Amino acid sequence: MAVAKQLNSAPPRPIPSLRWWIGGILFVSTVINYIDRQTLSILAPFLKQDYHWTNVDYANIAIAFRIAYSIGQTVCGRLMDRVGTRRGLTISVTWYSIVSVLTSLANGLSSFALFRFLLGAGESANWPGASKAVSEWFPKRERGLAAALYDSGSSVGGAVAPFLILPVYLRWGWRIAFVIPGLLGFLWLIVWRRMYHLPQDHPRISDAERQMILAETQEAQIAGKPRLRWHDLLKLPQTWGTIISKALTDPVWFFITDWFPIYLVAKGISLKSGLLAVWVPFLAADLGNFFGGGISGYLIRRGWSLGAARKALVVFGGVGVLLLIPTIFTVNLYLITLLFALATFSYASFSTIANVLPTDLYHSDAVASVSGLSGTGAGIGTIIAFELIGHLSDARQASAVHSFDPIVIAAGLIPFVGMILVLLLVRNTRATDQGLVRRI
Repeated sequence: MAVAKQLNSAPPRPIPSLRWWIGGILFVSTVINYIDRQTLSILAPFLKQDYHWTNVDYANIAIAFRIAYSIGQTVCGRLMDRVGTRRGLTISVTWYSIVSVLTSLANGLSSFALFRFLLGAGESANWPGASKAVSEWFPKRERGLAAALYDSGSSVGGAVAPFLILPVYLRWGWRIAFVIPGLLGFLWLIVWRRMYHLPQDHPRISDAERQMILAETQEAQIAGKPRLRWHDLLKLPQTWGTIISKALTDPVWFFITDWFPIYLVAKGISLKSGLLAVWVPFLAADLGNFFGGGISGYLIRRGWSLGAARKALVVFGGVGVLLLIPTIFTVNLYLITLLFALATFSYASFSTIANVLPTDLYHSDAVASVSGLSGTGAGIGTIIAFELIGHLSDARQASAVHSFDPIVIAAGLIPFVGMILVLLLVRNTRATDQGLVRRI
């Protein structure tokens, strides 16, 4: 009996490289998050016919999501810094999983808009929470790759979603298609609650990994410094550089994720024959995430400063997204697919750096707040973009001209402008010397 008691009380065996298992859980969360939000855009061509929606109607449903998502990023970011990553993401995923299941009860424009608003409120905590988790679990040389891992879930989720949602729709209808992501969210919660704890408290972390992580994170704490409030953060150019890095790039990504099927149909390409085109840019973005995170980490190990390594990928991304513009000159499905793939690869490299900037620049008690502010900036930019896309595409379609050409040109140019502004704003300043932000 005594031997059995000793065996039962033995500490659990450490999990090797536990931080990367944590990164994998964050990745799966983002995959489910994107399957959830992609369900509507995949089914949009069919729902538009069933409910006689115009592009403006569809844009308004998408905007309902964005309004809640953009406000929620800032609110949930601050909440995440207060209640902690484990509890904060538990609340978030529980909320949006319930809403996803309830969307199957929608019966028209107003109810779809309401459910998308509630979904946006729930999903808004994913990126601030993931950024905070990365700051808690990864040293700076690995943060780029860790951010790439969880951010790549957006492209994987977008790539997987058509193959999951369309067969369900064709067999059982759209209502069951909205239930599937919610059920996946509930399964994820079981794993999350069992696996996520802070490194100093985790029962399955090895002593060596714990010491490696805490050596850097504890070194970065500011003894005696008060928590930075929102208006303190907004006085810093680094905060505005972080906000712009998302606000002028994410609308382009959401144009591709939410409008690409409609864009292909406007080009005269059947959605069934264009399924490859819908899928490939997401795969390219996935590769771009790891390229951005991996190359910036490699440059740091080669002796580059943190700022120079991050900004090199910002330049690469800002220039690469310009490849969207040549798509206006062709209706060749394979060429469109290639150009969108190269552009989304470049965007994702930029996006990885945008996601990791809060962890590079700010201390743990402000990471989620700044990430939330940047998410709100992205949400506002996306709302404006979607409103313009809906009205402009409808107006140009009525005039029998290429409805998306000006939109695609703008989508190529705006991230380039964002690149320039990030290079100017994200730098070492007096606030760096005062210890309010980290040196980059």
